[in-house]
Amino acid sequence: MKKLNQNQRQLILTACVFFLSLINLNAQQYRDSIIKRPVIAILDFDTKGYSFSQEQAIQYVINELIRIGTYEVMDKYEVAYIAKADTLVTLGCFSKICLSKAGKHLKTDKMFTGSIQLLGDRVNITLRLLDVKSGVFEKTLVKEFLNIQGSELMMIRVSINELFALKNDEELVKKLTIQSEYESTINNPYKLVLRADGPRLGIVGFSGATAQTLMNPINKGGYNTYPFMFQFGYQFEKQYLNQGNFQALIEMIPNITGMDQGRLIPSFTFLNGLRNNRKGWEFAFGPTFNLMKMAEGFYYDDEWHLSSEAKYYTGAQIDLVKRPDSRGHVTATAGFLFAIGKTFKSGKMNIPLNFFFIPGTSGARFGLSFGWNGKERYQSTK
Repeated sequence: MKKLNQNQRQLILTACVFFLSLINLNAQQYRDSIIKRPVIAILDFDTKGYSFSQEQAIQYVINELIRIGTYEVMDKYEVAYIAKADTLVTLGCFSKICLSKAGKHLKTDKMFTGSIQLLGDRVNITLRLLDVKSGVFEKTLVKEFLNIQGSELMMIRVSINELFALKNDEELVKKLTIQSEYESTINNPYKLVLRADGPRLGIVGFSGATAQTLMNPINKGGYNTYPFMFQFGYQFEKQYLNQGNFQALIEMIPNITGMDQGRLIPSFTFLNGLRNNRKGWEFAFGPTFNLMKMAEGFYYDDEWHLSSEAKYYTGAQIDLVKRPDSRGHVTATAGFLFAIGKTFKSGKMNIPLNFFFIPGTSGARFGLSFGWNGKERYQSTK
């Protein structure tokens, strides 16, 4: 193996020392960046004339400043101790002069202050960040929100994120600032009387033996119709649970099918559903009941015969069953419906679009429906 000469060894040693020094420098800079973060403190937060405690506002601001990780936040108890020992004024300290003086006394780099107040039917949050050395407010934010009691902490978080150019949840911001956005427990602290009632229009299709029965002539027990029919109904909807991004619903839908082909097939569907408040997607399922003519009969050589014709087939193996037949009697039938869809929103109007499916032993039903509805709400009397 060839040995390294003196110059090569010296070059390798120099490179190793350089890289070790570079690593040490970066580590030192990282430690300094953690240890020497700018120190910030908050003395007061103006909540006069608004039902939100000053102490709660200050503590939440401190928590949020710690969360963003940009500053070394001075604890409120440390501020209170120094203020008491040195007779430093903290309450009502909002001006540049007062904050600059207090910041120099506390030996901080930045001072934070703000206010929350009700202006008309809106809540205004003002935030200010003062540079102690220059005595200038280097950041200022005024943000307007809906008057939603109990959502002040979320309002402060959104405002602080915006002040420091941090990303906010867009859907949360909409719910806190835009009245017409999807209503949930976030932006609707009212006693809700959900009025999502509205008409439903659509088309239903039939498959399998049921479809064939509908197309058969009347003298063979059919209806002489196409296996696609128009539906018209009305949806009654009641919200019974509304938490976070989801609401649970009970839906009752009476329907009339077949009027476009001279038929009258009433039905009633009872659904339990789940809707996403943010995106409007929904899923529902439940029993559905129909009134239609049914008859008892049997199949012989793949042809349908009424039970009254069994006497003509003596000795043949006959299994009596029931199926739709225009010559039969009106009977209640049941099925189970699955639906999925999306509710589109335009102002206070909801426009639901749903696809549904009803499995069955003699053929499935499937279809598409849409409608429109709106919500009313009443102020809580609590």
